[in-house]
Amino acid sequence: MNIDNKKIEALRKDYNAPTLSLEQLEDNPILQFQKWLNHAIENEVLEPNAMTLATLNANGFPSARIVLLKGIIEKGFVFYTNYQSAKAQQIIENPNVALVFNWLEQARQIRIEGKVELLSSQYSDQYYQSRPKGSRIGAWASPQSQKIDASSFLENRVEQIQKIFEHSENIPRPPFWGGFVVQPQFIEFWQGRQSRLHDRVQYKLEHSNQWLKSRVAP
Repeated sequence: MNIDNKKIEALRKDYNAPTLSLEQLEDNPILQFQKWLNHAIENEVLEPNAMTLATLNANGFPSARIVLLKGIIEKGFVFYTNYQSAKAQQIIENPNVALVFNWLEQARQIRIEGKVELLSSQYSDQYYQSRPKGSRIGAWASPQSQKIDASSFLENRVEQIQKIFEHSENIPRPPFWGGFVVQPQFIEFWQGRQSRLHDRVQYKLEHSNQWLKSRVAP
């Protein structure tokens, strides 16, 4: 099947968001992120906590996938995964990562670059126990990123785990599953405007505790 490149070239949308001024934005980008996220949630943006997580493998090739933001703490942005998964292994080898949030309904995008560290077991335990029972069982059942013969493998694994915990709601967190926190060193807020004259405001962390804010050309 051939794709008509002219149709792809013709795809465009002109945004009409108001000008984003430096004075409007918080001096702390994490506070500004919280404002934009709350606005996205209140306006029922689809999956507002979905974010692209980009990592590097051992050969320096980038790899990206969508994960869900599950918390914002003083250190940064929290997500959870299987520590034996491909993305977790890449993070362990190279903790430098990038995140992207894209809220098309609001013509907004946020880019984040930083380093990852392991979240404390206290946070991981607390979040794990807040998940539905099926999700907790799924964490035990799935050998994430490993090759399996068929989906029936997972179904059988789930049945086995369900039998083990069928009389208990207190399912312990698997030792191979938990949280990471992305500590930002760079955050950019993008807002779409007419004629591709988009607003881009960047924050860069200097001296480990001071954010410098500036506007850059689209």
